Amino acid sequence: MSEPKGKAKRLVELVPGIHHWTVTDNRIGGTRSDAYAVVDVDGAVILIDPLPIDEAKLRELGDVTAIILTAGNHQRSAWRFRKAFGAPVWAPENAYGLEDKPDFIYVAGDTLPGGLLPFHTPGPAVAMFTLWMQRHPRGVAFVSDLLTHDSQGTPEFVPSEYQDEPLRTRQSVQRILDHLAVDILCFAHGEPILKDGASALRRALQEDMDAPAAPSP
Repeated sequence: MSEPKGKAKRLVELVPGIHHWTVTDNRIGGTRSDAYAVVDVDGAVILIDPLPIDEAKLRELGDVTAIILTAGNHQRSAWRFRKAFGAPVWAPENAYGLEDKPDFIYVAGDTLPGGLLPFHTPGPAVAMFTLWMQRHPRGVAFVSDLLTHDSQGTPEFVPSEYQDEPLRTRQSVQRILDHLAVDILCFAHGEPILKDGASALRRALQEDMDAPAAPSP
């Protein structure tokens, strides 16, 4: 099954319109997994990589109108919530391992529900996307599995043996820095960073001790 056994007990508003919940994930050795809900300006609620939580808590935010996956391995509670809320599931083109058929497929350059923009950031998997939104005056990036973050310190890269292309992961982080004005960083595994996320990304690259060498030309 794609869902963790645990269920989040609370939903936290990080900044106006962006909510967050987390579970201890038995599927990956009891480490932490995180999910998000974005409330659009018209009141519509968009779930990002949703994890188990009491559905009533999500209904309190408003009408759940879409579920967006950043990668195939983040389907989590998507199919159950699709049935519960009648909300379509959006998944990246070529996402692998899906247990059901998504309602919509997206690619880089599309505009997703809630005004979210998908930015192709391969490395951990080929079909992995960062979701970007400008929540005035702050830029928000949902960075999927590019990095993890405990409650303190610099975000870290997942060990190379769990990534398809570790070097490409680093290149994806650099591309985010080059193209997106990031302030808030939201991780699929780890504590969100609510201020100066770009500096955190730079530190992650600077302090990276396991970066693979680029192949010789």
